[in-house]
Amino acid sequence: MCRILGSFAAGADRPEQAQLAAVSARQRHGGPDEHQVLSGPGWSLGCDRLAVTDPCGGQQPYRLPHLPGVLAVLNGEIYNHAELRRTLAARGHRFPDRCDGTVLPALYAEYGPAFAEHLDGMFAVAVLDLRPGSTQLVLAVDDMGMKPLHLHHDPYDGSTRFASEIPALLAFEGVRISPREDALDTVLATRTSFSTHTALDGVDVLPPGATALVRPGSAPVVRRRGPYRAAPLGDTQDVLRHEVRRLAQAEVPVCAVTSGGLDSGLVTALAAEHARETDAPPLHTFHLTYRGRWPDSEAAYARSVARRARTVHHEVAVDPDELGSLLTRTVRHLGQPNADPITLSTYALFRAVRENGFTVALAGDGADELFGGYDRMRAALTAGPDWAAAYTDALSAAPRLLREHLYTSHYRAYIADQGSAADRIEQELRSAEVVGADRLTAMTAFETRWRLPAYHLRRLDHLSMAWAVEARLPFCQPSVVTHARSLPTAARTGKRALYEAGAELLPAAVLRRPKQPFTLPVAAMLAPGGPLLDLVREMLSPARLVLGGKIRADRAAKLLARHLEHPTPQAALTLWSLAVHELWTEVVQGMRIPVGCAA
Repeated sequence: MCRILGSFAAGADRPEQAQLAAVSARQRHGGPDEHQVLSGPGWSLGCDRLAVTDPCGGQQPYRLPHLPGVLAVLNGEIYNHAELRRTLAARGHRFPDRCDGTVLPALYAEYGPAFAEHLDGMFAVAVLDLRPGSTQLVLAVDDMGMKPLHLHHDPYDGSTRFASEIPALLAFEGVRISPREDALDTVLATRTSFSTHTALDGVDVLPPGATALVRPGSAPVVRRRGPYRAAPLGDTQDVLRHEVRRLAQAEVPVCAVTSGGLDSGLVTALAAEHARETDAPPLHTFHLTYRGRWPDSEAAYARSVARRARTVHHEVAVDPDELGSLLTRTVRHLGQPNADPITLSTYALFRAVRENGFTVALAGDGADELFGGYDRMRAALTAGPDWAAAYTDALSAAPRLLREHLYTSHYRAYIADQGSAADRIEQELRSAEVVGADRLTAMTAFETRWRLPAYHLRRLDHLSMAWAVEARLPFCQPSVVTHARSLPTAARTGKRALYEAGAELLPAAVLRRPKQPFTLPVAAMLAPGGPLLDLVREMLSPARLVLGGKIRADRAAKLLARHLEHPTPQAALTLWSLAVHELWTEVVQGMRIPVGCAA
């Protein structure tokens, strides 16, 4: 697991070492074990390494003596690297170590830009081919988008630059900061940026399952690959058990994130089972809570899962007075606004994981999207003809009528003219239904293709790697994805298949409890005397909002006043989302100033 970076431009000079060092420094937190950047006329390629597989080998960029001119860098894990190494060795390739990414130059030499079709894992890969007559840059990410890769192409000089994180990408000279005009509406309508867009104009993200081919002086040509083919493995529990066991194997300490819900509970139970059966040390589990008495705590459920699985359980209690500092840090690490308060919990949780000596953490993300677990999905299945509009509104931080009420007349007119991200989502869902997809399949396709990578996986990648922790996701592996998509509608509605899989593994109280997201109680913390109130008031001051020109300060003030009198989750999330966007606009302006950003 690493952070990677690079640039590619025809006929340009060698990039300045000071500039490359600045780019690397901004994402060094994710790769503290080793760093190296190579460069030449018109190109650079670098990596900050978190050593997980073959910690003593695997120096990046990867180079093989018998393949001069082919260089590669990898962020992620290639789980089938041993099988690939055997196949490639039979074709005459030789490798200096056991590191998973060492196979990449040989794999590219055999298959060219189609090399990524042979990779089973979570990855963002860059291969630079400098051989005469075939000079090109090839970028690829895994089928689910677990490892993001951010791109900037300058149409004036034909250069392309990339990095694992947005702040690092902005440290390249020539990458100009320009917040998208529709970023605020996107945050309120969908909680984060979707599709290939980020909140910054000119900065894109490679979509899941895509390969980009960059030739000298040309813009990246992006194409989606077919999915990696996984062999069928049995019923839901068998498939998940196989992936948990595979991902629990590492040459560094491994733990599990245990929220107290079904998804993380299944991963925890199966990982603990694997540890016992292999005579490994007991599994350590981590759960985050907040000091004081707050509603909707999941701590008791998490303890119950840990007792049943016989893990060494860590209950991490964060001081609410720290939340303002945590928010600034999470916004900086993400590089764009994410309206979900879960970001603070995620960041603080992985800090505790690292401080306790763990480098790999198993997590349960992806289950709801694949197995129809969200309330909005169940509601859409029984709704009338306007189901797509209601479903899309349920994705929002602020429903359509509320956000349009808050907008200035100028901004409301702009969004009406340009269209909202919510409009595009609704249209995608309706189009899928028109061509014959049932509602659950249409929603699952949207959730896994766009929402999961943008909303959950980028957050998880950035905020775990902020503390040099590799998050591994059994539910996002090809065999689980293939299995979930093969199930009949009834089995993947309301996560029925997962409840059946967990019947013998989890406490009854966990199986019976209503669904609850892993987050922080923002409504209660934004009440009078709450730890978030001063922060939100500062971010939503009339002076700030008037300067931004998008939100009516008087209506934002009335919304806050109403919430303080009668706190509601909806008002709290809207106010929180506005505050996050305002903080992001402040933070992004300073992203060219600091060379590094400490965790």
